Amino acid sequence: QLQLVESGGGLVQPGGSLRLSCAASGFTFDNYAIGWFRQAPGKEREGVSCTSSSGGWSNSFDSVKGRFTISRDNAKNTVYLQMNSLKPEDTAIYYCAARDHYCSALSSRFGSWGQGTQVTVSS
Repeated sequence: QLQLVESGGGLVQPGGSLRLSCAASGFTFDNYAIGWFRQAPGKEREGVSCTSSSGGWSNSFDSVKGRFTISRDNAKNTVYLQMNSLKPEDTAIYYCAARDHYCSALSSRFGSWGQGTQVTVSS
């Protein structure tokens, strides 16, 4: 069955960097768009970034634009989220999710989710 596994989270100081990975299995990876979402305590889940199935289109939300970069390696069935210039407000559980071919800003349109990885930005 379709499975997504996130990794790479941890504790980092403000201004630091982390790279998250989302490893996929159980489906034809290059038929699916992959999105990154995050949820901070007491807040709703929000979109972070998304890449289309081919990797030819990607987008990031304004809160992370210019600091986070999404990429995918279809040969490795993996999507990455490079996070630079991290801020305390980036602290959240980060999830990757899959949907058919095209990205969406709505988390409800993604049918498959990973278990999440914690990112904590603190001095």
